[in-house]
Amino acid sequence: MCRHVAYLGDPVSLREVLIDPPFGLHRQAWAPRRQRYGTVNADGFGAGWYAEGDPVPARYRQAVPMWADDSFADVARVTRTRALLAAVRSATEGTAPDASAACPFRDGPYLFSHNGVVAGWPGSAARLAGLLPAALLLDLPARTDSALVWALVRHRLAGGATMAGALARTVRDVAAYADGRLNLLITDGEAIAATAYGDTLSYRVDGRGVVVASEPSDDDPGWVDVPNASLLVARGGEVSVSPIEAAATEEA
Repeated sequence: MCRHVAYLGDPVSLREVLIDPPFGLHRQAWAPRRQRYGTVNADGFGAGWYAEGDPVPARYRQAVPMWADDSFADVARVTRTRALLAAVRSATEGTAPDASAACPFRDGPYLFSHNGVVAGWPGSAARLAGLLPAALLLDLPARTDSALVWALVRHRLAGGATMAGALARTVRDVAAYADGRLNLLITDGEAIAATAYGDTLSYRVDGRGVVVASEPSDDDPGWVDVPNASLLVARGGEVSVSPIEAAATEEA
């Protein structure tokens, strides 16, 4: 399993979102409170963020645990952004062990993370691969189930789907062929879309912005738990939650 988080709002340092909160992503790498599968997320991490005036996000990824990388703590302390997405990894058995497998994945303005597993991996990959053009299969960023899920999302985006629609249709497609745990998270720096499908997801809106995360980073009562099989969309300080199936049908 994994843990991930996205932020959208006023400028903040990466450290304020990822490291400083008492139960933030940094701590979730070694002591998650709500993780249902696995106990630690020590198989790498990544963070992506947007610089002012640049639509293409920067990334920092490593194959080591977040707590073991002192350089990232320095980067996080001085880097400010209005939007970010970060993840800590607990690798699916049989997937790539290097930094290329660490989320977030990136394509143009998009950052993407998958918290979960595709059931039956890698045998199920053949059925899912049939949904994709060869060019995307050859362009997988890593040998992982998450990279294949990302390719399915990219295929939907290239076909004109919204971020929310791409996530919803991808969950529906994977569930039809392989099932699994499919908490997906994506941002383009202007909005956030996420699914709760098989694991926990929460969000909080305050005066600074919106945080969407696998689990709350503190005990503030403002956190809202997202029901399973739901799609979340956050934009302009507003959050909406709806059934995944309804969104997938609308985008069909």
